[in-house]
Amino acid sequence: MNLSNNKILITGGASGIGLGLTERFIKENNTVIVCGRREAVLKEVAGKFPGVVTRVCDLSAEAERVALYDWVAANHPDLNVLVNNAGIQQWMNVTDADFYGRAVDEITTNVIAPIHLTSLFTNLPSLNTIINVTSGLSFSPLAKVAVYSATKAFFHSFTLSLRHLLKQKNIEVIEMIPPALNTDLGGKGLHDAAPPVSGFIESVFEQMKEGKTELTYGFSATRANAGAEELRKVFDQMNPS
Repeated sequence: MNLSNNKILITGGASGIGLGLTERFIKENNTVIVCGRREAVLKEVAGKFPGVVTRVCDLSAEAERVALYDWVAANHPDLNVLVNNAGIQQWMNVTDADFYGRAVDEITTNVIAPIHLTSLFTNLPSLNTIINVTSGLSFSPLAKVAVYSATKAFFHSFTLSLRHLLKQKNIEVIEMIPPALNTDLGGKGLHDAAPPVSGFIESVFEQMKEGKTELTYGFSATRANAGAEELRKVFDQMNPS
């Protein structure tokens, strides 16, 4: 993709990886629209980056996803890049009393929402790029976040097929595959020892400049290129008995 002069929608663009993408795309001379559930956080982003456009939207609700698309189609019909970044991570055990309900929330946000948004936004004549943010856990799951890992494996598989399916519409599909990074994903403090988001952002932008469509970093690069036996070893290391 061209890294400048785009109009970009980033879901979950007010924190974590999404915020890092927002900041860097703005630096690259793009117009960025950010949507998220928390109005106060969106206001903070708008205050820091005056050119950013914000929209409160709970992507777990089908009606709000439709409303988001209708609003973009009416007010920003020249939008050409969709970044499916929003996601939640639940640390839980299948034996927990609230496991099923939390699993449904995770699947809705991490799988149903981006699939629905993809279906909606491919109707925009101007759309030429979709960026899906998956995870290194797509390849080797962490049992403590079993459902999250499974949703990212699904999203990785879906992205591979989507890239093939959208060739005829000349829509480029890019997959960003981050490792664990120092964000609040899953809860504050859980990833404090992980690498900073800034390094990941710098790396994936360099890879996009090179024309790559599968963007990895650190441990996610190792996993994405590993064979089955190596992935089994990684699983055992990540999930000791």
